[in-house]
Amino acid sequence: MIDKICIIGIGLIGGSLARALRDAGYVREIIGYGRSVGNLQQAVELGVIDRAEVSLPDAVRGADMIVLAVPVGNMAEILSTLGPALPDDAVVTDVGSVKGSVITAARAALSSRFAHFVPGHPLAGTEQSGVAASLPDLFQRRRVILTPEPDTDADAQARVRAMWEAAGAEVATLTATDHDRILAVSSHLPHMLAYCLVDMVVRHDDHRAILENSAGSFSDATRVAASDPVMWRDICLANRDALLEALRQYHTDLGALVKAIEKGDGKWLCETFTRAKHARDGLNKKQ
Repeated sequence: MIDKICIIGIGLIGGSLARALRDAGYVREIIGYGRSVGNLQQAVELGVIDRAEVSLPDAVRGADMIVLAVPVGNMAEILSTLGPALPDDAVVTDVGSVKGSVITAARAALSSRFAHFVPGHPLAGTEQSGVAASLPDLFQRRRVILTPEPDTDADAQARVRAMWEAAGAEVATLTATDHDRILAVSSHLPHMLAYCLVDMVVRHDDHRAILENSAGSFSDATRVAASDPVMWRDICLANRDALLEALRQYHTDLGALVKAIEKGDGKWLCETFTRAKHARDGLNKKQ
């Protein structure tokens, strides 16, 4: 049971976590911190949080759990402010989709208190943003990855795991390096492809005709291109090395596809498409 949780950043993820923990009866008081007074007021009106603060030291005072639910690009700044104000018994965790850069920033900002920082990443979300888009069941049966360091406190890790399980999530553990490499392929690369595809289409002279005659496949492939551009810019830069490796591999495979079509190599095309279909069918069964 969490006595007082402070969620820094009351958007889709932070708001959904607050809703889930409240519904589970796992928290007594929820404090929200952010820079947008309007968003914080809306969070209070919706019953997502009990109280809002625009001063970070005031927000975290007395908290036993602090969740950083801000974009990856803002983590270092928030952590540097949080460090001197961190309550003695508080555990800190985050929801960033890149772990290496966040861990580096946390180690520098929290110093001797770094052991109480548990890096985390819920594999859940939508292309929507803001507290109004938050959902109490967003994390139900979804995976949350924790990437503790060798010096992460075991009790702190257990408390963060218990929080996510109370929210309905399944918790797994990876190293930060493995997390960033895997997510570069499974999440970051698909977002890049969606953005590029939509941008390519809208730069066509006849883009209106293309969009008016697009079918479900275009919508399915580009849904995530509606995501927050600033957030994804920051993710690109924070996970640059792993993302570049994934992009280069995809570029090579796309080049092979171009050559097969140029040569009229139906055998290569059918083998590749069949292999991909079997893999995708297997994924559907797991879901």
